[in-house]
Amino acid sequence: MAKILGIGNATLDIVLTVDGYPQENDEIRCTDRSIRRGGNTANTLVVLSQLGHACNWAGMLVDTAEGQFIRNDLESRGVDTAASRLVGSGSVPISSILLNGRTGSRTIIHYRDLPEYSLADFCSLELKSFDWLHFEGRNIEALWAMMRWCSERYPSIPRSLEIEKPRPGIEDLFGLAQVLLFSQTYALSRGHTDPERLLQSVHRQFPGADLFCTWGVRGAVSMDREGRFTNQAAHIPPRVVDTLGAGDTFNAGVIDGYLAQRDTVTILRQACVLAGKKCGRTGFDGLSCSGCQGP
Repeated sequence: MAKILGIGNATLDIVLTVDGYPQENDEIRCTDRSIRRGGNTANTLVVLSQLGHACNWAGMLVDTAEGQFIRNDLESRGVDTAASRLVGSGSVPISSILLNGRTGSRTIIHYRDLPEYSLADFCSLELKSFDWLHFEGRNIEALWAMMRWCSERYPSIPRSLEIEKPRPGIEDLFGLAQVLLFSQTYALSRGHTDPERLLQSVHRQFPGADLFCTWGVRGAVSMDREGRFTNQAAHIPPRVVDTLGAGDTFNAGVIDGYLAQRDTVTILRQACVLAGKKCGRTGFDGLSCSGCQGP
C-alpha cells in the first residue's frame, strides 16, 4: 500500500439523466436525478483508495451542508481530508451534468465561488511520508510554486500532473512532473488531431517525463522517456452507462501501475481496462484491477 496525496478539486455534482441530449430551448423530463461528490482529483483518489492505497486529498471546502456532504463522501471511501482547508463563506464547486442515457456521454456546466488552495496551505503539509504526489492542472501560478517546491525539497517523491483543459501557462508545469496525463480536449486545443503528434511535440521539449494521452473510443497512447510509443485500444463494456470520471479513473490506473513498478505497456493496458470498467457502471464503487494486466 502506498501513501498518495492529490491536490485539486472536489465538487458537488448534480446529475440529470436524460433520454437523448436536448436541443436548445427544449423542455424535457429527466429519467433520473442524483447528487454525487465529484471533482477530477477526488475521483482519482477514490479509485486509488479502492485499489488499496492510503489516499489524502488537499483542496478547498466551505463550511456548509454541501461541504460536509463532500467531506463525508470522501472519508467514507477511505480518502483522508485532513489536508483540506475549510473556509466560512462561499459555495462549493458545483457541476450541473446532463448524462445521456442512450450513450453514456455527459455535458458539464461548472460553477465555482471559492478561493484556490494556496502555496501556504501546501507548504504547511508534512510531505516526506508520501510515496506519490498527484496534481490537477489548474490554479497554475500557485501550482507551479508547489511543484517547484517539491522538486527542490522532496525530489525523490514522484509527481504526476493531469492536463485536461488548455489553461494559460499550463505548459510551464510540464518540466516539474515525471508523469504527464493529457486529455483529447487538450490535444485538440493545441492543433493535434491524434495523440501521437501531441506526445511527440511534448517529448521534444520535456524528454524527462513519461507521457499519456487518452482519446475516447480509440483508447490511449503513451510515450516513455526513450521516445517509444505504445498504443492501447479502448476497453468498451457491453453497455456504456456513465462516462463521467472515466479520465480520472484512467489516471488512477496509471498511478497504481507505477506504484506497482509495472512497465509502461502494462500500465497503459491497466488504465484503459479500468476506465472501461468505470464506463459500464454508475459512479466508482466496485472498481478493481482484476484482469487489467492481461494474460
